[in-house]
Amino acid sequence: MNPLSVTRDAWRATAVGAGVPVLDVEVVCSDPAEHRLRVTSRSVGIPDLPLPNWQQVVDREYEPWDRKRVVVDTAGQEPRESLAALLARLRSH
Repeated sequence: MNPLSVTRDAWRATAVGAGVPVLDVEVVCSDPAEHRLRVTSRSVGIPDLPLPNWQQVVDREYEPWDRKRVVVDTAGQEPRESLAALLARLRSH
């Protein structure tokens, strides 16, 4: 996740510097109840990796996007459906 413009810009600059195509993608979950459930019920396969709680997610610093991007809304979708939606969008670019 890259909630700040500075990190988004850094990733973009890395891709441009490497001479590879770049397309910004923002993944969102527009359903707050579903988003909260995902945050509070997820697990991690890396020992001792702390996960943020719901309040930390809500309180995180976030800067709105200021450039064109592909937005994938995962609400009501299984991961494979979200991936299929993203791949379809990528093919159209």
